[in-house]
Amino acid sequence: MSETPPNTLQYRFDGPEDAPVLILGPSLGTTWHMWDRQVPELSRRWRVLRFDLPGHGGAPALPAGSVTELADRLAATLDELGVQRFGYAGCSIGGAVGIDLALRIPHRIASLALVAASPRFGTADEFRQRGVIVRTNGLDPMARAAPESWFTPGFAAAQPAIVEWAVQMVRTTDPGCYIAACEALAAFDARAELGRVGVPTLVLVGSDDQLTGPAEARTLVAGIPDARLALVPGASHLAPVEQPAAVTDLLVRHFSLAWQDTLQTAPAPQSAPSAPSVSSAVSAPSAPSAPSVPCASAPVTPVAEIAPAAEQPHPEGAMRPDPYEAGMKVRRAVLGDAHVDQAMAAGDEFTADFQELVTRYAWGEVWSREGLDRRTRSVVTLTVLVAGGHLEELAFHTRAALRNGLTPTEIREILIQAAVYCGVPAANAAFRVARSVILEETTPRD
Repeated sequence: MSETPPNTLQYRFDGPEDAPVLILGPSLGTTWHMWDRQVPELSRRWRVLRFDLPGHGGAPALPAGSVTELADRLAATLDELGVQRFGYAGCSIGGAVGIDLALRIPHRIASLALVAASPRFGTADEFRQRGVIVRTNGLDPMARAAPESWFTPGFAAAQPAIVEWAVQMVRTTDPGCYIAACEALAAFDARAELGRVGVPTLVLVGSDDQLTGPAEARTLVAGIPDARLALVPGASHLAPVEQPAAVTDLLVRHFSLAWQDTLQTAPAPQSAPSAPSVSSAVSAPSAPSAPSVPCASAPVTPVAEIAPAAEQPHPEGAMRPDPYEAGMKVRRAVLGDAHVDQAMAAGDEFTADFQELVTRYAWGEVWSREGLDRRTRSVVTLTVLVAGGHLEELAFHTRAALRNGLTPTEIREILIQAAVYCGVPAANAAFRVARSVILEETTPRD
């Protein structure tokens, strides 16, 4: 056991020490154990490195708020280990990390496999909503929904041990790190950059994946110049768990064919793996770690089958970027894409200038300032809206406050404080509006 520095990740090695390194990245809510069924075969040819996301599997609870930050932590881990060139296979958010690495340090990646991945994971609103639910209710709603999201119905019914394993994996995750990972996925969008992924890529997807299914996989294949698709029948989101033999075979074939120059220095396939090594934090509070993956079902044979904004003169004569673009980004992050899209779609020639003013000055000039964080700005905004009696605005700013990290308890305290200084009738009306929004936003969806 050794201490994990804050800028690195908890990891585990399996396989011969002199073999080329192959990295396996996990999905959100899982641990490195999601790859247990692949390791025995992969570690015959490669030095397999698996890592845990922050706060997952007992790893230090040091949230990473973007996919790039996760990729930077992985790169820092590899730098410490002296690993320069490697193959990479990642599932879901682990796949997003692989895309980020391929875009920023392509010279270090020999070959890439993207499992249940997407250049854009749903919508930002969906993942920020998930964060609101976890912040309010804890991880239990996510844990209860995991089997249905990760496995096909038949597999879940036949494999109760794996269902329980999946539930416990999510429940042992640090909520703050889970929320940060949701924020990372909300902001991730590589659609415009896929053409710059210049490494051989396998895009692997379960045929029944309802989260990042075949449509998303085909978007990746269409955008990445050197990519091929592998469709695994009888598998949902966690294909490596549900159909381990099929996924293993696909990974072995892909990395063997696309990594010939490195494989020439690898040991013979019959070499026995060395004892595994693990690095994890001893200074951070320990969380219960999820167990290894129980035995799964029999394998199924795989089938492969805007212009830049004009610059405005600075008051002192210097040039600075027009705040409109930054304002639109912050507006969408705080209020949600659906709300902003609705506001913009409802606009016409009469209201267009007002929408531009709001975006440029309220969001680009004020909300983007560094003097206060977004939580504090939400506190101020809610109070002022109560004082002014602006109940319609209060509704969507209550929703924004939840997305900015305020809990229902904190919003209640703001309204109680406002009752003293803004008046009981104003606060009474505000409570009705806020209660309705909070119930809507924090109730887990079926």
